[in-house]
Amino acid sequence: MDLTIRTLGLAEMPLVIEMAAREGWNPGLHDGACFHAADPGGFLVAEHRGEAIGCISAVSYAGRFGFIGLYIVAPAWRGKGVGLRLWRAGMARLAGHVVGLDGVPAQQDNYRRSGFALAWNNARFAGVARGGGSVPPQIVPLATVDPRLLAADDRRVFPAPRDAFLRAWVGMPDATGLAWLEDGRLAGWGLVRRCREGHKIAPLLADDPQVARALFAALCAAVPAGDAVCIDVPLPNAEAVAMARAEGMRSVFETARMYAGAAPPCELQRVHGLTSFELG
Repeated sequence: MDLTIRTLGLAEMPLVIEMAAREGWNPGLHDGACFHAADPGGFLVAEHRGEAIGCISAVSYAGRFGFIGLYIVAPAWRGKGVGLRLWRAGMARLAGHVVGLDGVPAQQDNYRRSGFALAWNNARFAGVARGGGSVPPQIVPLATVDPRLLAADDRRVFPAPRDAFLRAWVGMPDATGLAWLEDGRLAGWGLVRRCREGHKIAPLLADDPQVARALFAALCAAVPAGDAVCIDVPLPNAEAVAMARAEGMRSVFETARMYAGAAPPCELQRVHGLTSFELG
């Protein structure tokens, strides 16, 4: 087969975002630039005679932790070896890394054969934004938080520094970021961003359920009442699941978090909403 696999540039990121949208993954309006900031060399496309027919992300963080995502082959090209070529190229790029991914449970056996083991399951909960309610004085705009404080907090739930990605993520347009800041201590933060359809809250991190629920309500109040809102919840965090259900949300699909190599530490009880199925 006449197949070329190459690295995508920043200006080409809309290509993979559009492929994700066609899969029904409902990406954010500005995800491409933020994703690229995480690792400019981490996005690969498969081309046949100049036509993009598949993609994969193999993002490296600090040269020791990697994440596979955006693994897509155009429907007409499935079953022809394109996916395998992409997979091998992505995993070769992350050789020597501990590698994570969020895959649909039906593919768990395939990932196990590649050396991945299940860590936990996630569920996407979907509902509608409810406006109104008072905002506690401890909740402040995320832009007012020292970026070093934010990066340190992220390291409690993510195994490697990703400062460039965080700067892009919290600064993206069509998004609202909020933090719970009390006596200079960051007890939680979250961001809601506009997607192709509705909004996603991602991430939502908090030291306790009360802070998480207050931030969730404030983030929902930042979007038009009645708009669709979703959040990706790690199922082992029972408080996060209870919060989503209490808000009238329902589970619409699940993913399996898996790792090749030792699963890195993560304060999962703080994670009420994941940042991204594509980048971890």
